[in-house]
Amino acid sequence: MSAVPRTARGTRTRAKLLQAAETVFASVGYHEASIVKITEAAGVGLGTFYLYFDSKQAIFDEVVEDLNRRVRHAMTDAARAAGTRLEAERAGFRAFFKFTAEHPALYRIIRQAEFVSPGALRLHYTRIVNGYIEGLKAAQLSGEVREMDPTVAAWALMGIGELIGMRWVLWDEEGADPAPGARPDVPEEVFEEMMQFIERGLAPGPAPGVGRDSSPTQTQEGNAP
Repeated sequence: MSAVPRTARGTRTRAKLLQAAETVFASVGYHEASIVKITEAAGVGLGTFYLYFDSKQAIFDEVVEDLNRRVRHAMTDAARAAGTRLEAERAGFRAFFKFTAEHPALYRIIRQAEFVSPGALRLHYTRIVNGYIEGLKAAQLSGEVREMDPTVAAWALMGIGELIGMRWVLWDEEGADPAPGARPDVPEEVFEEMMQFIERGLAPGPAPGVGRDSSPTQTQEGNAP
């Protein structure tokens, strides 16, 4: 559990603890992290921690939720000014890559959540996907994207962004472990190649499967007088 601060000073202290926890979890991992390390990084006393969080697990879950909230807001704010769904996809992906470049801890902490807090991991991805699903449904109604299962498409789109960001934002050129500090953005040529792939997949067009099962013989028979 975590407590909501009642004063502005308490809000600032809680924010300092969350920022310190994000840094500690990202740098040493959940199991090596400790409440003492978090409070030292935040510059507050050990007792102060327990005014806001009752355990290391509680602050870890809050860090995951905080990162999720911030990345979703970044993507939503960027996409809001777009005129079409495809423009919104482009703006949202740029915002996601920018956020991950500035907060590489996102990847490390979410990966830890798979083992430390599966519920927090599922909540993180589900919240992002739910926004995607609603956007795709609205775009289908307006004819901006083709008919498809919006749930499958949403998970596929998120997977694309996740792995492109991991490869070109987080990893070193040699493919080594993530390095500390902010990372460069996705190269423009990589971004454009990714967006062409996505735009072709979403763009309105013939129904999927049309012509795929038609052999030359079938075509000839169908055209025969």
